Order: sequence, then structure tokens, then C-alpha cells
Amino acid sequence: MSLSTSGLGLSAMGDYAHDWALVDVETSGLIARRDRVLSVAVVAVGRDGERTGEFSTLLNPGCDPGPVDVHGLTAERLRGAPTFDQVAGKIAEMLRGRVFVAHNAQFDYDFLAHEFARARMWLPVSQRLCTLALSRQVDPPTDDMKLGTLAAHYGVPQQRAHDALDDTRVLAGILRASLRDAARLGLPLPLVPCPPRQDPSFVPQPPKTPCAYNNPGRLIPGGPLRQGMKIAITGSTAVSRAELVARGVSAGLNMMKSVSRHTSALVSNEPASVAAKARRAVAEGVPVIDEQTFLRLLADVRPGTPHEGAAAAVAPAPEAPSLPAPSLLVPSLPAPPSDAPVPAPRRPVRPAATPGKPLSGRRVLVLGGTHAVAVAARTRVVDLGGSAAVNLSASVTDVLLLPGGEADRRMRRVTTLELPVRDQRWLAAPAITAQAPSAARSYEPQILPRGGVVDLPVTTGTLTAEWHVTAAWAPQAGCEIDVVAFLLDEEEQVICDEDFVFYGAPESPAGTVRLLTGGPAEQSIAIDLGSLPPATRKIVVAAAIDGTATFGDVGAIQIGAAPGSSGAPLARATLDAATTERTMLLAEVYRRGPLWRLRAVGQGYDHGLGTLARGYGVDITD
Repeated sequence: MSLSTSGLGLSAMGDYAHDWALVDVETSGLIARRDRVLSVAVVAVGRDGERTGEFSTLLNPGCDPGPVDVHGLTAERLRGAPTFDQVAGKIAEMLRGRVFVAHNAQFDYDFLAHEFARARMWLPVSQRLCTLALSRQVDPPTDDMKLGTLAAHYGVPQQRAHDALDDTRVLAGILRASLRDAARLGLPLPLVPCPPRQDPSFVPQPPKTPCAYNNPGRLIPGGPLRQGMKIAITGSTAVSRAELVARGVSAGLNMMKSVSRHTSALVSNEPASVAAKARRAVAEGVPVIDEQTFLRLLADVRPGTPHEGAAAAVAPAPEAPSLPAPSLLVPSLPAPPSDAPVPAPRRPVRPAATPGKPLSGRRVLVLGGTHAVAVAARTRVVDLGGSAAVNLSASVTDVLLLPGGEADRRMRRVTTLELPVRDQRWLAAPAITAQAPSAARSYEPQILPRGGVVDLPVTTGTLTAEWHVTAAWAPQAGCEIDVVAFLLDEEEQVICDEDFVFYGAPESPAGTVRLLTGGPAEQSIAIDLGSLPPATRKIVVAAAIDGTATFGDVGAIQIGAAPGSSGAPLARATLDAATTERTMLLAEVYRRGPLWRLRAVGQGYDHGLGTLARGYGVDITD
């Protein structure tokens, strides 16, 4: 097997040539900290594209092998296979000094990182490349980004799907073709730096259980505690803090690390303390009780209302969190009313040009212009039925050149690819020259305006219950963008601080919401809608800039919602009206009766991520 065949050797591709380690694992489940690796295959490839080594083995996980109907690995087949620690040294030798490559690389990487941690070893990987993220950047004309679909598109033979070694060989062909397309389009590789393996996030930990009860409100002076009350503790205590928290959790209380307007009571032996929690409690009017009172009340905690009861009802839209006033974005579209009809949850077929929507089926890349002019141009493209691209890809059909766009580095590629280059006059009457392109895909994603809503169908028991909200932007040289998520209850507050998902804590307590990093210009929030705790009413997906840059400097952010990691997008939105903002709400995924919906938000704030998180009840220490 070679990556240098078909006319373009990797050694001649400059930045696209690396020493690669192509990896595939089959696992007993989907949660890396809980489930185990059943088989692993690694193929080493040199910078010249030639294979230099290959290793594959079944593994005895010491547990139930999980979905045998998917991977075909029964307990009988795995019996007698080596354990991971017995082959970890060989796998490390294959990976060391190479770029880790996999289709949905974070999945394979996280599983191996946890296995190495169990074996008390480090995973010797410094950077990884996800062929799924690379394919999303290239955007070939396929109906989805599954390994088999891409293999068929690129003419790579696939013999045994879900066989680790065969999947790795197929991956080699897809990598070769994707690198060729990336070089043709001038796309930077989405290489992701990997943390050192002593990172505590890769030490197996038991999942945390969220509180099962609604918050009944404030503690009434002289009254009892009730299950679901949000209780915070500050200052020194006679009984250890850990024991107090454990007793509260056992009694059905929601033990919090922070104080907000929704806190039921603060436990403190020093009510006049200058601690931040005590000051916040005074400001919010939260009752303060001492440790002995808390212990006495723990002896008679009254029953609460389980979240399941609330989840079955159709509740009115919750109030927005108490946040600083947002800066003005242009032009703001009102959110649809709760009873407004929503689009059907099917993928829209590629439309022909229709009256009033002459850009239907076209994908337009805007280059140049001032920020305000470029925003207006992209808004006009969407109004005319088109999709506004944020990067050059194989799906771009037109380039709109605004003043100054000639100097954009992508113009050289645009000329080489012979893409139609338009000027601003084209948007005034695009029907004269714009014809719908030939159908390369069987469908196109629904294009949502700011404030637009779409239903997310959920099929429990299958992977379609998991939806990925992916944010992408033009690569940035001077700043980093972090995508985060907040799991909120009916009060628009996190149930616990761990319901804030970000780079430092990339997974919610139950593993139902995860942050996935596909590259420097793409991050996703994976949401398992079928397994979310009943208390979770909404997931807010946001982005924040690290440093002094603003979203006006970054430009447009594209979001897409797709079933699973490799599914085709059901909907897309381009959010680009921000100017001075440093944080932005990108999307909301929220319950509406039995349905889950996604709303494209695009609301920016001038303050930083810490202030945004505090508004949702997360305890952030500057």
C-alpha cells in the first residue's frame, strides 16, 4: 500500500508530507473513560507515502464486548487475545514521532489515551489529524462523510467494514485523496496538538450523577430543606467539605460550587466573610445558615419533585440568563414563537433556481470588503437562497469579489480552479447569470437565517440520537477560538459546574455532551439527545476568543447540525454580524415538548467567557 500513487507523491507536497500513523480501533461502546478497546490496527507511512510498518491485534477487554452486531467481536473471539497492557509497548513504538491519523480521530485518540493510562503509560503522540475534519474542509460532493461513502467516492476498495485493519487500509486511500484535494484548494491541514499523557482527564473516573429533583426555591427561615434545593458551602467547616457534600447529595440536595440567584441557601460559619460566595449571597438575598443548622436540617429533608415529571410537560420558554447587555448585532431577527411551525426534519433536496431565490443550490465565498460590507453581502446571498461559505472548498460555486479581495491569498487558487468571480452588481440581479448547478448531491442542508429554527429528529437506541453542532471559521494567525457548551435546567442555570463543557473539561458528567476538536478552525459539540438527563432543558453552544481580538476580526462563523460525527448536515447557518464582541452564543438546542430543536442564535457580548459562564451559574475564579 502506498500513498504516493496516482500521480502525486506526498514527498512533493511540502506541508502536506508527514510521517503518519493511521489508526483504527473497535470498541465496546462510545464513552472512552468507561468502555474498552476490542481491536486496534496501526499502519505506519513515511513522508514519501510508502508503508513502513503494520500492526493489528484483537484485545481481551475483560468486559462485555458491547454491540456485537456492529463490530462482530464476540466474547468467544476475544477470549485468549492479549490484554492492552501486553501490546501497549508495540503500539507506542508504531505511534512515536508520527502524526496520529484516524477517521473521527478524537474518538480513537481518546480511547487509546485511556487505555495507555490504565496501563500506566503515556500515549506518545504530539499531534493528530482527523480525516473526517479534513473531508469537511474539502467538502467533496458526497451525501455524507462516512468512511464507506468516501471510499466509494475516491474509488478505494473496502472489503470488511468495522474490521480495524481493513478500515485502516481504506483510511490510507482516503488520506491520499484528501491530501491531494487539500493541496489543490490550498487548505491548511487541521493538525491538532495533543496534551501530554499525564493529563488527569485521561485517568478513568466514575461518572457523576446529576440531581434528580427540580429546585423548589429558597430555604424559608425556620423551614425544612427539600430535595432539589441548590446548596453551596464556603469557608472552613468542622466536618470536612467532602463529607458535607456527600451527605447533601445522599439526601437529594443539589450541592453547588457557586452562588447565583437560584441558590436555595449558602452554608457558612462566617456569614460576614469577604469570600466571593458570601458577597454574592448577600447581593442576591440568598439565605445563609451555619454548619450546625445545615446538619440538623439534613436529618429531615422533605421529598422533592423529580425532573421526569417536568420533562413530560410542554413548558413555556424559559427566561434568558442574567447577563450583561449585549452589544448590537445587525440586523437581529426575532426568535420564532413557541407555537410557530418549524421545518420538517428531513434533509432538503437540492432545489432548482426559483423566483425570488435565484441562488438556490449555490455556495458563495465572499472575499474582501470592509467587515460591514462583507456582512451585508453574505446576508444578501442567504436572502437569495444561497449558502455563504467561510472557506474555499470543493462545494464553492461562486466567488464574490469585494474591494480589496484581490489581495486575498485564496484568489490564486480561485483562478486556478476557474471558479466564477462576481462583483457586487451580481447580487443586484443574479438571475441573469446564476443558474442552479448540476445536482452533485442528492440534497442540500437547510440554510437557517439568524434566529432560524429546525427540528432535530431523535431515534433512541441508534447513533441518530447523537447530534453534532460544528462551528468552523477561517484559520486565524493571531488568536484562538474556543467552543463551549452549557447544559441548563428550567431556570437557565447549570445544575452543577461540571455542566460547563470546555477545553479543560471536555465532557459533561454523564458523557452526554462532549467537546470535539477537529482542527484549529473547527470544533464540535456532540449531544446525545436520547440520553440527556431530564433536568437538562437546553444546551447553549457558544464561542469565545482568547486574547484581545474580536469576532469582527475573525469574520463569519459557520455552524452546522448533523446526525452523528460523519452524517450530512441537516442545517447550516453563517453568523457574521459581530463586531466588537469577544463571546458569542452560536446555537441553542432545546426541548419543546417531546421534540428537540436547534436555533441559530448569533448573539455577541463584549465581555469574556468568565462573565458569560457566571451568568449561567458556573463558579469561575479569575
